[in-house]
Amino acid sequence: MPQDTPIVLVVDDDPSVREGLDSLFRSVGYQVACFGSVREFTLFRRPDHPSCLVLDVRMPGPSGMDFQAELAAIRDPTPIVFLTGHGDVPMAVRALKAGAIEFLLKPFREQDLLDAVRKAIDTDIARRRSEAALAGLRARFVSLSAREKEVMALVVQGRLNKQIAADLSLSEVTVKVHRGQVMRKMEAATLADLIRLADQLSGREGGRNPSRC
Repeated sequence: MPQDTPIVLVVDDDPSVREGLDSLFRSVGYQVACFGSVREFTLFRRPDHPSCLVLDVRMPGPSGMDFQAELAAIRDPTPIVFLTGHGDVPMAVRALKAGAIEFLLKPFREQDLLDAVRKAIDTDIARRRSEAALAGLRARFVSLSAREKEVMALVVQGRLNKQIAADLSLSEVTVKVHRGQVMRKMEAATLADLIRLADQLSGREGGRNPSRC
């Protein structure tokens, strides 16, 4: 299969369920890895592919709900689809509030499960794209010189070139050169673009000043 083919990770203690899910997911083109317990799953070295976790709620050892909490604690972003033969409304609400994509009762319609898995994988693909875009943005920001970062911070605050020149004890011509370099390196066509990029940086770094990113 292509290297980026999504993989569905199934954790269920019932061998017949695992076999059926393996066949179902492979029939629509996914890679599949099945495990009989949370312990087995944690020993698996997951490929760096778009993925989702199809997780039974009640199993020997840690339950599916317990494992969801463990993954949240380590900030593992893998989307989860829960399956259970013993669920209730409070349990479903708890799982969904904790970030699960879907909570399905056994027996379930195959199409409902496939729809949930597709939604989970789409969520993971979107997250990966967003993280890749942010990594590229940070790399562009790092490529700025210290002076260019100072100029960028003032530009996105709405300061005019002559004001920036006075703030930094530079000539206005020098500010224009630095500003042009900032726009080029950050791949910003307009001031609005630059402000948007600065907001994306500061949104992840916890501050409004991009010179601190």
